[in-house]
Amino acid sequence: MQKYQLDPIDIRILNELTSDARVPLIQLSKKLKVSNTLIHQRMKKMKDSGILGKATYKLDPWKLGYQTSAFTQIMLSDSKHHKKVEDKLRKVIEIVECINIAGRYALLVRIHAKNNRHLRDIIYEKIHPIDGVEGTNTTISFESVFIRNIPLEIDEKYLS
Repeated sequence: MQKYQLDPIDIRILNELTSDARVPLIQLSKKLKVSNTLIHQRMKKMKDSGILGKATYKLDPWKLGYQTSAFTQIMLSDSKHHKKVEDKLRKVIEIVECINIAGRYALLVRIHAKNNRHLRDIIYEKIHPIDGVEGTNTTISFESVFIRNIPLEIDEKYLS
């Protein structure tokens, strides 16, 4: 993956795309007063560098019947189990995010479950039996107040 330095046009493109990923690129080019070709070239460079990922729809778990959301910290018996445990967790469809963390627990996963009983089954029947998992600690989430993208304009004082 090549390093890509964002310029003001890239930032304008990304600001527009993060507010509406479905905006037609011809409409975007008119709004930004640049050519459609330039938009395509910049987006290709940002995709190639990994800045832009695959565009997807955001599903609402609650409206799909997943009424319980939780964050579960996972303690490993040995750090050598990391990759193997991560591979097994990836197969648990109710786990939507897995993060490596520092401290007593090695992993943090976000789980969406139909209800509390379903959550308990996921933890005890799908996570605990994984070889290398020593224990878990779960916090139920009432709701996500907000989720947002990282800001595109970074204050210069943090760059040194």
